[in-house]
Amino acid sequence: MSNRLLTKIWIQTPGAFQHLLTWLDEGVNSDGERYLEMRRRLASYFGRKRCLSPDELADETLNRVARKLEEQGTITDATPPRYCYIVAKFVFLEYLRSAEHRQASLGEGRGVLDALAGPAAARADEAGVDEKRFDCLDRCLRQLSAHDRALILEYYSGGEGGTIEHRHQLAARLGLTANALAIRACRIRGTLEACVNACTAAP
Repeated sequence: MSNRLLTKIWIQTPGAFQHLLTWLDEGVNSDGERYLEMRRRLASYFGRKRCLSPDELADETLNRVARKLEEQGTITDATPPRYCYIVAKFVFLEYLRSAEHRQASLGEGRGVLDALAGPAAARADEAGVDEKRFDCLDRCLRQLSAHDRALILEYYSGGEGGTIEHRHQLAARLGLTANALAIRACRIRGTLEACVNACTAAP
């Protein structure tokens, strides 16, 4: 999704943000704890949906809620958590339709294919269908964002499974902890694995 919002640009003011905090607190001042908890729950929701940028989508959801509050003054047709999840469902549907979710760019994929298939890759070679797996992998890689595609290709570029040192260096360049990088790579790999398996199973 990069840094672009799914909706037309709207800049959240400090006043609009405070209004959102007050609305989420439902009359009890939590010093921002309700906001942080709601953001965490939304990110978890998008993560379970295998979205590639769950934190960004959580922020987009809360940004839309803040905008609605500023436009309407209040929201009374649902509790704050329920309303946030309603908005999150619309954000998720737009995410699935977004062109950037499917933008194209090819990359070297041997390490990724080996990581996805493991011993199955060797059996595929013997069966003469490894070429199809590569074609499917290329197709699935094109469905990732440019950032996630580059990340997963470099993550496995150290050979099958990559190397610990290589991944530590990659995490440092991206400003992530090793654990955060592993989690992000795991999510991307899960998306690719499902896509490649579905593609190779198709007639």
